[in-house]
Amino acid sequence: MSTASHYSRKNTKPSFTYLIEKKRDGGEFSEDEIRFLVDSILDDEMPEFQQAAWVMAVYFQGMSAQETATFAEEMMLSGEVIELSDVSRPKIEKYSTGGVGDKTSLVLGPLAAAAGVAMPMMNGIDEEFLISGLDKLSSIPKVKTSCDIEEFGTQVRKVGCIYVERHKEVSPVESLLYTLRKKIGAIPSIPFITAGAMSRKLASGAEGVVVDVKWGKGSFIKNPEDAKQLARSLTRVGRSLKRRCVALVTDANQPLGTCVGTALEIKEAIQLLKGEGPEDLQDLVMKLGMEIVRLAGVAGSTLSAKQTVRQHLEDGSALEKFKQMVEAQGGKTDCIDDPEKLPKAKHVKKLPAPKRGYVHTIDSGQLARGVHMLAFDDKGKLDGSTGVAELCKVGTQMKQGEALMQIHYNDEARLEAAMEYFKAAYRLAPKRPNPAPLVVERVA
Repeated sequence: MSTASHYSRKNTKPSFTYLIEKKRDGGEFSEDEIRFLVDSILDDEMPEFQQAAWVMAVYFQGMSAQETATFAEEMMLSGEVIELSDVSRPKIEKYSTGGVGDKTSLVLGPLAAAAGVAMPMMNGIDEEFLISGLDKLSSIPKVKTSCDIEEFGTQVRKVGCIYVERHKEVSPVESLLYTLRKKIGAIPSIPFITAGAMSRKLASGAEGVVVDVKWGKGSFIKNPEDAKQLARSLTRVGRSLKRRCVALVTDANQPLGTCVGTALEIKEAIQLLKGEGPEDLQDLVMKLGMEIVRLAGVAGSTLSAKQTVRQHLEDGSALEKFKQMVEAQGGKTDCIDDPEKLPKAKHVKKLPAPKRGYVHTIDSGQLARGVHMLAFDDKGKLDGSTGVAELCKVGTQMKQGEALMQIHYNDEARLEAAMEYFKAAYRLAPKRPNPAPLVVERVA
C-alpha cells in the first residue's frame, strides 16, 4: 500500500482504517493523529464500528505514557475546562476505581476543605461499584447531586468542596468512549482508564490528583499487579501533564467499614467526620487525607500531615464543612446532627452463621449485588433506606446462628432474591486467617 492511500483525498488527514491498522500492528500515534481521532469522535465523523475496532486495537496493544498523556489532554480539551484560577487554595481531586462500602470521598472533600484545600469533585461512572457515592449522598433529603458549570465553580469558591455527577460538557469524548467500551467488553483498558480519569479530573479544575486504585472482588480490577500497573500509569501521565499525582493501591476483597447501602453509609461517613467509625475506614481516610494535604502543600512532613488530618476530624471542622456542602447542594442538614432522621427501612433481619468458625473471606461483589437488589426497583428507582449493617469482618470468630450481618429491607420478594447473594458472600473456616494489608503499595 502506498503512503498516499493512508490519507484522505485531500491528503491532509490519515484514514480511520490506517490508524486502526497502525495500532493493531503496535505502532505509536503522533500528537496530530490522537487529536484527529478525538476530534473525529467528538464530531461524529468516525463510524462507531471503526471506533470499536480502534478501541480493541488499543485494548490489546496498549499506549505509551506519552500517547496516553496526549490522549488525556485532548479529551480534556474536547469539552469545557472549568476555570478556578481565582481560587487561591490548592485544588486537589480524588479518583477511585470504586469499592464496596467505600464512603471516603464523601469524607475527604469536607476534610480537605477544612484544612485549606479545594476539592472540586465530579464523580464518574467508573468510580463506583454498583452503588455510587452519589447514590449514598442522595439519601440525604432534598440534596442535589448535579449542577451546571457556573454553580460548580461558585460552590468550590464558597465552600471549598463539592460532590456531584460529572457534567456532560466535561470531557465528552471520554463519556462516549466509556459507553462504547462497555458495549464491546473493553472496560479494563489501562490507557483508557488513565486518560479518561485524568481528562475528567483536570477539566474540573484540579491541579493535582490523589488516586485510590482498588483491587479484589469488590472492584473491576481483580488482581494486585493490574492495580499497581494502573497506579503507575496514572502517576506517569500526571507527571507528563505537569500535574501532581500520587496513588495508593488498596485491597477491596472485603467491604470497607461495617455498612453497605446508602443512608446506612451516610451514617458511617458522619461517624468518620467525627474521628470515629470502623478502624479500616479510619485508617484509609487518614492515609488518603495525608496524601491530599501533602500534595496540596498544606503539610510538609508525614507527621505534620497526620496531625492536620486528625485535628480537623477531632475539632468538628470537617463535619461542619460536610454540613455546608450538603446545604449548598440543597440538602437538609438536620439529619447530619441527628442521623436517626435519615431514611429507615421497615424491617431488619439477621443473616445467621451456618456453622462455627472464623470469617475467612467475604466476596464484596456478591454482597454489593445483594444490596443493589434491595436498593433498586425494576424501574431503577433507589430506596435509600435499605442495605446491610453490622457486617462481621474477616477474622471474626463466629458461633453457629450468630449474625453475620443485619439486613435492612422493605420488600420481602426483593429480600428473598438478595439472600442468595448474601449467603454466597461469606466463607467460614476453622482457622483464623491472616489479615491482608489494606494499603498494598504507594506509587508517587
